Amino acid sequence: MFNDIGALELVVLVVLAVLVFGPDKLPKVIQDVSGFIRKIRDFSESAKHDIRSELGPEFKDFEFEDLNPKTFIRKQLTENEDLKEIRSSFDLKKEINDVADAVNGREPDASVPAVAGGTRAEGHGGVDLLKKGDRPDHGDRPPFDADAT
Repeated sequence: MFNDIGALELVVLVVLAVLVFGPDKLPKVIQDVSGFIRKIRDFSESAKHDIRSELGPEFKDFEFEDLNPKTFIRKQLTENEDLKEIRSSFDLKKEINDVADAVNGREPDASVPAVAGGTRAEGHGGVDLLKKGDRPDHGDRPPFDADAT
C-alpha cells in the first residue's frame, strides 16, 4: 500500500502524528484508523463476492484488475495466439528495404540478404537508409514533386 514511502518520510509522519494528536491519544487514533481501513477492505471484498455470484459460474475466474485498460490490453497482446503469429512473421527491416527499392524504381532482390542496421550489403546497389544523402550544390534546385504540393 505504501511502497513509495521512504524511511525519512515515515519518521516525519510519525513526528507529525505525535505533535498533532499527542502521545496519549495516538494509540487510540491508530486503532480507529486501522479499524476503518479493515472495514473498507471487508466491504470491498464482500462487494466483489456479490458481483461474482450475480454474474454466474461462467465468470468465476473474473478478475476486477482486468477492467483496467492497461491490464486488459497487456493481457490481450500477450495471450492472443494470432497476434503472436503475426508478430513473429513480420520483418520490419525487410519491409523497409522493399519500400526503399520500390521508391527508387528497383525490383526487390530476395537473394540479397539484409545486413544489420536495415541496409543491404554493399556492392548490390542497395540504399543505405541510415546515411544522409548528398546535399545539392548551392545553385541546384531541389527535385520537384507535383504530387507533394
